[in-house]
Amino acid sequence: MAKTTSWEIVMGLEVHVELATKTKIFCSCTTEFGGAPNTHCCPVCTGMPGVLPSLNRQVVNYATRAGLALNCEITRYNKFDRKNYFYPDLPKAYQISQLYLPICRNGGVEIEAEGGGKKIIGIHEIHMEEDAGKLVHDPWTDSTMVDYNRCGVPLIEIVSEPDFRSANEVIRYLEKLKAILQFIGVSDCKMQEGSLRADINLSVRPVGSDKFGTRTEMKNMNSFKAIARAINGESKRQIEVLEEGGTVKQETRRWDDNKDASFAMRSKEDAQDYKYFPEPDLIPIEISEEVIEETRKNLPELPEAKRQRYVGELGLSEYDAAQITTSKYLVALFEENLAAGYPAKELANWIMGEVMRMLSDSGKEPEEMAFDYGYLGALIGMVQRSEITRNTAKKVFKAVFEEGCDPVKYVEEHNLKTVTDTGAVKAAIEEVVAANQKSVDEYKSGKEKALQYLIGQSMRALRGKADPQTVTAILRELLG
Repeated sequence: MAKTTSWEIVMGLEVHVELATKTKIFCSCTTEFGGAPNTHCCPVCTGMPGVLPSLNRQVVNYATRAGLALNCEITRYNKFDRKNYFYPDLPKAYQISQLYLPICRNGGVEIEAEGGGKKIIGIHEIHMEEDAGKLVHDPWTDSTMVDYNRCGVPLIEIVSEPDFRSANEVIRYLEKLKAILQFIGVSDCKMQEGSLRADINLSVRPVGSDKFGTRTEMKNMNSFKAIARAINGESKRQIEVLEEGGTVKQETRRWDDNKDASFAMRSKEDAQDYKYFPEPDLIPIEISEEVIEETRKNLPELPEAKRQRYVGELGLSEYDAAQITTSKYLVALFEENLAAGYPAKELANWIMGEVMRMLSDSGKEPEEMAFDYGYLGALIGMVQRSEITRNTAKKVFKAVFEEGCDPVKYVEEHNLKTVTDTGAVKAAIEEVVAANQKSVDEYKSGKEKALQYLIGQSMRALRGKADPQTVTAILRELLG
């Protein structure tokens, strides 16, 4: 193949979402994360001979709820199918899924397009299915063990159209998907626990071509950063193969984030390879129009509507509103303190500043914030009442975030309240002025930077517990 200077990436995603039910899809075993290996399973979810599945109704309710929130058509008459394949983490050698009549079809999610504007990512379908177990690889013993705790945990698989053209579009879609699913309460979407994971189907083609290239699939990606790196790495690999005259193989590949490369696992199967047939142990599901409308009516305010309300009614910037509404937990932090009477813009500034910084520094997700949300408002209140300075408040918030401590008690215990005794403040500043005659002379000769130095020295002498405006005013008065 002749070399070309311009290639286009074409991608579709299959996103697996663990539903927030208390029990599994076809049995009463717990769905709780963790637990000793092979303790959250029974004869049904491990596929013992003679057992029968019994459908968890809440799974259907959650799938319907997700479909409506993602603008899908709900299939009034849908059913389960049996997907056959042999793999160590699937003890019964088949998975109960939906192929022919999935519960949701023809939806879409709007994202910010590359270069500005909006773009709709089509959702081909959403289907219900059971999760498989998990293989645990032990490099020390060069062995692999199987944990069946996850077998039978209810999933919805959200299958997009091949509408993505960049890693940025994929991340924007996943962020929006995650927020919507969290807001409607169908999943906690904790990627670090595998509650939300994506399979990336990727191919490349010359720009201007309308023919799809040969796709590869990278499975079970559960980190936005790893997904972005995997897309960039795999697309580069495919382009290099084609420009060197080779052929891309249709296969499943494993992304190794440490090595920044993908590796072939097995040839990629098509639907016929799974020998699907209707699940004989489960009857079809009929969803009435009344149930659909009742579910639609009970949907909460979704992220996009919140974003618009925050901008239109509360005066937040588009950027701040968009960032806060990416997470149900950031919204809860914002709205709980808003209801307590704290100003919307001040709350947004703290969330976009200190909260985001602490999340980034700690490598945590918003759902991992362990402090009482009301503590942020309490801290803002102390600043508003001039009980502590803003710089002190930032230091206190670090302790609140890391230790979950009460900021009011922390300030008292560490003697951090602002010095309000003007006489004491003036006395400390007079000592600074007397000890820094050179800077005093520079200020009097017109060098404004000298004043900033003196302010800094004064704040240091007062251990940051004085109001900077008061310090500045007293310094100007003393310096004439």
